[in-house]
Amino acid sequence: MNMQQMLMQAQKMQRELQKAQDELKKKEFTVSKGGAVTVVVLGDKSVKSVSIDQDAFDPDNKEMVEEMIVMAINEAIQKINTEEAKINESITGRSGGLF
Repeated sequence: MNMQQMLMQAQKMQRELQKAQDELKKKEFTVSKGGAVTVVVLGDKSVKSVSIDQDAFDPDNKEMVEEMIVMAINEAIQKINTEEAKINESITGRSGGLF
């Protein structure tokens, strides 16, 4: 493979990777914890929504609900990171991206 072909292949991979990453940013990742908390995080790692079941509003549950929210958000972010690594590996053959 000559340099021109290698450059064209790298540019193609870059476009495919960018397209896949753009699609990932729009994807929603939903995680529920204990049936009391549900969070939706977008692929760009921004929190779209947090839903708390009405029964969880008991003041005695405050710390537990807060912990479930943190756990759900962290799990959603881990799912995004895993999907991002899969995208990178499927396009580039490496989990770290092109370079």
